[in-house]
Amino acid sequence: MLRRASGVLMHVTSLPSRFGIGDFGPGARRFARFLRQASQSYWQILPLSPTSTFIGNSPYSSDSAFAVSPLLISPEAMVEDGWLDAATLEAAVVEGDPAVADFEQAQAKKEALFRAAFAAGRQRLAGDAAYVVFCREAAGWLDDYALFRAAKREQHEAGFASWPAGLRDREPAALDALKIRMADEIEYARFVQYLAHSQWTALRAQLRQADIQVIGDMPIYVTEDSADVWANPELFKLGPDKRPVWVAGVPPDYFSKTGQRWGNPVYDWPAHEAEGFAWWLRRMERTLALYDIVRLDHFRGFEAYWEIAASEATAINGTWVKAPGQALFTTLTRRFPALPIIAEDLGVITAEVRELMAAFNFPGMRVLQFAFGPGIAENRDAPHNYEHNHVAYTGTHDNNTTLGWARGESGGEALESLYAYLGRRVPHEEVPWELLRLIMQSAASKVIAPMQDILCLGEGARMNMPSVAKGNWSWRAVDNHFDAAIAARLRGMTEIFGRNH
Repeated sequence: MLRRASGVLMHVTSLPSRFGIGDFGPGARRFARFLRQASQSYWQILPLSPTSTFIGNSPYSSDSAFAVSPLLISPEAMVEDGWLDAATLEAAVVEGDPAVADFEQAQAKKEALFRAAFAAGRQRLAGDAAYVVFCREAAGWLDDYALFRAAKREQHEAGFASWPAGLRDREPAALDALKIRMADEIEYARFVQYLAHSQWTALRAQLRQADIQVIGDMPIYVTEDSADVWANPELFKLGPDKRPVWVAGVPPDYFSKTGQRWGNPVYDWPAHEAEGFAWWLRRMERTLALYDIVRLDHFRGFEAYWEIAASEATAINGTWVKAPGQALFTTLTRRFPALPIIAEDLGVITAEVRELMAAFNFPGMRVLQFAFGPGIAENRDAPHNYEHNHVAYTGTHDNNTTLGWARGESGGEALESLYAYLGRRVPHEEVPWELLRLIMQSAASKVIAPMQDILCLGEGARMNMPSVAKGNWSWRAVDNHFDAAIAARLRGMTEIFGRNH
């Protein structure tokens, strides 16, 4: 029997920090204490993958499905671990609005710190047993990633499909030459990943001590210009030039009238099946090393996926193509018998997708913002229709904040439907906690609320607007958001509905 519990959705980049972006340092520790004080059992985050200012800082567009973003490394924790002198930190402080992530400045200033620490710590690194163990255990992904990062730097960050043919195609002689001329850069990439690994491991230990589990996000696809595609081109539908012939997305839906053309290369599923899904086994092993529970993004794509010709500008003209989800998850559950997956089953879900979820007992998601309006009695997102094996949300990172939804996006009709459901009218500012109460008292075993809804923040705190390339992912909490009174209010509601542990 799944226990009743609750948690908070907030990405690491949204934490307070003096360095332009949230990280694994003091802000994360304060948030862990806040969760404990509020009797929460889960901290849900977005992918920890490296991001790029060139592609909008999205954690869903990364140069590796295995690596951790260097931006999440805490300079303060580097001082605590002896990699930096405290006096060096002031130069890395980012001035500006503490409620907005400054990816560009954080990237520049943190990289300067990392390179200084690497230069000063080479002798220590050579004798660091933990570093040696990390590099050995992570070699299955780290070696290719370090090579990729070194080549990217040498090629002035150009996409790998435009590299010299020898490097692009991973010819042995070209790789051997790269290892020689870029040896320091390759070692630097390993060092940065070691810092991220060490700090995340320490934070996870604190969370386990507080009985808080991490729900992490695993995107279904990887990015075109990534170590994953460069190292495994045979697993994707690419042309001879190593560029995608077909790309991924979704057809028109609630979020976009023209659909979403994500642009990720789609998998060559027969190739994955031929190798016994070995790449997926490695990926899941890495993901389970980072998180306690995995929210599998776009689960629908494991039953059938929307395939778009790379030449198409939008996602309107695409085709549904069957995927071997049954075979994949059978293989994964043999290796990981208690596979802790939450299936992101939002949007139009077919009977075949529901059957795939049921076959492996994967819980699905319910989003309360989608519940209100005509047909609420049968609406699957309405709380009276929740089942125990559901994970309920007030909203997700792709939704408006609940206050923003109430003030405008609900269009009035949905808000009136909510008032009828509650049996009374409430001010807009009270809507976030009313929705939280509805999911808390529901049958769903897990309920999650974005931190913005707990704080009753408006549309300006929205995390992401799907299909909009710029201006996303930048919301940050500030120190007083982890207020004891807010924690007490959340704890009180958690206790009333039997979700505290």
